[in-house]
This record gives sequence, C-alpha cells and structure tokens, in this order.
Amino acid sequence: MGKAYGMAERRRLPLPGKGRLLLILAVIAAGAAAFAVVMNPVGVPASGAANLGGTVNTKWGPLSAQDRSVLVKVRQANLWETPAGQQAQQRAASPRVREVAGIISDQHMQLDASTRAVAEQLGVLLPVEPNGAQKSWLREMSGKFGADYDKTFVLRLRAAHGQVFQLLAKARAQTENTVMRSFIESGMKFVNTHISLLESTGLVPRRALH
Repeated sequence: MGKAYGMAERRRLPLPGKGRLLLILAVIAAGAAAFAVVMNPVGVPASGAANLGGTVNTKWGPLSAQDRSVLVKVRQANLWETPAGQQAQQRAASPRVREVAGIISDQHMQLDASTRAVAEQLGVLLPVEPNGAQKSWLREMSGKFGADYDKTFVLRLRAAHGQVFQLLAKARAQTENTVMRSFIESGMKFVNTHISLLESTGLVPRRALH
C-alpha cells in the first residue's frame, strides 16, 4: 500500500498557480520581445535599418547617410516646387513662364512618385512638408504679381535646382547602392531639364549661372 500511495502522490503533483503561470508567460514574452528588438529595432524598417545613422547594408549595396539625405532633399524639393509651378501657371504674366511652370510641376510629380517608391524600397522615412526656407519662398512668391512674380519664381527655382544638381552629382560619384545610383541619374536628368527650361525664360541673369 505504501508503494501505491507514493505513486498516487507523484501523479498529484500540484500544477503551477495562476500567478506563477502568468509570470512564466511574461518572462517568455519579454524574451521574445527583446529578440524582436535586436532583429528589427523600434522605428527601423525591416528592409535593412535604413534610418540608422551610418552606412547600412542592403541587398542593393551599402546605403549611406548621404544616400538617405538625397532622398530627403529631393522629396522636399518636390514638396515645394510642385505647388510653386502650379501657382505660376495661374499667376505668371509671361506665357513662357507659365509654360515652363507647367512642365516643371508635372515632372516634379513624376519625380516625387519615384522618390517615394525608392524610399519605401530602401526603408527610408521621408518628410511630409518642405523645410523652413522653402516655405518662406512659397510665401514670398504668393505676395508677388506680374513681372515681379515671374522674376521671383524663375530665380528661386533656378537657385534651388542648382543646389540640388550639385548634391546629386556628388552623391552619384560616391554612392555604392545600385538603386540609388539609378534614382540619382534619373533625378539629374529632371533637374538639368528644369535648369534649361528656367534659363529659357530669359529671366536668369548671368551672375545666377555660376
């Protein structure tokens, strides 16, 4: 009987209490969460930690901070030059300026679609509004009329395109990412076209060409 009693006791070993069971489950969940954070840090897309500070590896090659900066700056250019071009189509006094503005606005919408697609592919977060200087340029143009408006529109966009072209040229020479290389080359064609269009208005002084 003693032996049978011992076997019965072993079969009746107490199960963990509810509180202890919850504690065990919490420990397991915490371990899983910690593993997930290590594998895919909070706020970092699964595509390759593209928004971390330095260069990260992707299947299309290294993605540098400069590469990410290109996407951000091109996005911001799109965000202010598209509405600027749309406004100029309505407000500019010169038919040529209105024509140029329409082309630039339409092409910036195309470029923006490409920018967003590449950023999503590489896991880069993009801004949703222009920067402070760009907003001030839009406000400045909104207060202009007639020939003064035409001149302001052309000079502001010509200066901005010149800066972006220099950024793209530098990034093209240094990027090791094949997706970015293709994007930059396409962007440079857009920007070069826009520079030529703006200069075709005859409103860009010689000093602004440097």
